[in-house]
Amino acid sequence: MNNTYFFVSDLHFGLLSNEKENSREELFIEFLNYVKENGNQLFILGDLFDYWFEYRRVIQKGFFRTFTALKSITDSGISVHYLIGNHDFMHRDFFEKEIGVKLYKDELDINIEGKKFFLGHGDGLIKNDTGYNILKKILRNKFLQRLFSLIHPDLGIYIASSSSRKSRDYTSKKNYGEEDGLFEAARCKIKDGYDYVLFGHSHVRAFENYNNGFYINLGTWLDSPCYGIYKNHKFEIIDWKKNG
Repeated sequence: MNNTYFFVSDLHFGLLSNEKENSREELFIEFLNYVKENGNQLFILGDLFDYWFEYRRVIQKGFFRTFTALKSITDSGISVHYLIGNHDFMHRDFFEKEIGVKLYKDELDINIEGKKFFLGHGDGLIKNDTGYNILKKILRNKFLQRLFSLIHPDLGIYIASSSSRKSRDYTSKKNYGEEDGLFEAARCKIKDGYDYVLFGHSHVRAFENYNNGFYINLGTWLDSPCYGIYKNHKFEIIDWKKNG
């Protein structure tokens, strides 16, 4: 029996109004239940939340149902992999210890059914994005993160939320040139022998063939919710709507 692998990216929960977020969360939970019934592994390519800063003893409130649904998936024996994105300011051990989700700070090189997959959020991989790469080093600096964790959570999460919006505005407004910089990065990986290269980050859905490989961008659930599925040696991007 062939296994089924699911992929999603860039949901950015916490960005919109409570009413819209409740509706979006319901949609995502339906998807997670679908994965539980039909999948073997789930890969989340970053930015599940619009901002995430995890204090040692405090977890930001909201989206409890999402955590519960993810926990239900891992309890059923399905592996869930989470690749940290640029809005994931600080992760400790909540995802791994409490939910059973495997965290990855860097890109993931994995063999699936005999095919080489390169998975990443995509941030920092565009050649002319020097400014962001500098910012990324600052945000991921362990000493600075420890200092930030001393701020009261109410204020700290407010600051993280504001920084997240600025980061998203920077990404959406920056002119990277006519060519998709992530496609350029993907081509390099395909030349190195990868069959599938998957990113998120840019919020621009893409499915491009290059030589003997494919560049895939999963877009964002902010505009048109979708998921990637790899089954029977075939990859597809499928729109997800209420009740599937």
